[in-house]
Amino acid sequence: IKCKAAVAWEAGKPVSIEEVEVAPPKAHEVRIKIIATAVCHTDAYTLSGADPEGSFPVILGHEGAGIVESVGEGVTKLKAGDTVIPLYIPQCGECKFCLNPQTNLCQKIRTTQGKGLMPDGTSRFTCKGKTILHYMGTSTFSEYTVVADISVAKIDPLAPLDKVCLLGCGVSTGYGAAVNTAKVEPGSTCAIFGLGGVGLAVIMGCKVAGASRIIGVDINKDKFAKAKEFGASECINPQDFSKPIQEVLIEMTDGGVDYSFECIGNVKV
Repeated sequence: IKCKAAVAWEAGKPVSIEEVEVAPPKAHEVRIKIIATAVCHTDAYTLSGADPEGSFPVILGHEGAGIVESVGEGVTKLKAGDTVIPLYIPQCGECKFCLNPQTNLCQKIRTTQGKGLMPDGTSRFTCKGKTILHYMGTSTFSEYTVVADISVAKIDPLAPLDKVCLLGCGVSTGYGAAVNTAKVEPGSTCAIFGLGGVGLAVIMGCKVAGASRIIGVDINKDKFAKAKEFGASECINPQDFSKPIQEVLIEMTDGGVDYSFECIGNVKV
């Protein structure tokens, strides 16, 4: 299939819209027509050249949703026409990580995926006679992409793809941080630093977990209304205080919060 894709030819340069050729899926692979994709900061991070795993030329993108166009030999759980979300962390259900209740960081195709290749060590993308690498096993910045069959989640065909594509990274990252990683307990107090997509997903997770007080922290007051829609009980702006924000939170909560989430991507926070 020939289609359009945003190709990143080299680090630090803007992506360019190119006609690419997407080869048919091989055994245990699925070719997907991408209907919607979001942009994550990780895509920009890799494009900047700062990502130690970044390789070029590549088709970026890892928050997408679409329709299965065709399947390769041996694919049994998916068929053409299925509505799906590509997964950058697959789930083979067989490796020691999938079988361990403490983690879901499947390693079955990690080595090749980290090199921008399909499990057989080759790429399905070409452009102007050159091989183009895959990204995070998904490459959603293309009208068509090929992924491993263990890297696909089948979803409700009625789901709005321009919204559920966010489940591919930002929403699951934030929601999972609250529910699975922190295991927020009912009646607890939580602080969320950064009220972007990931931060809002953390708020949702904290609310579902039964937190009694959910405090949003951001220097952009325009985000407060949406945060409260998602479940924040209150929002504060560090720029409104003369003392460090952690001291403010300690005073507000009589000693500090039970759970704190950094959703900015800044370890100094």
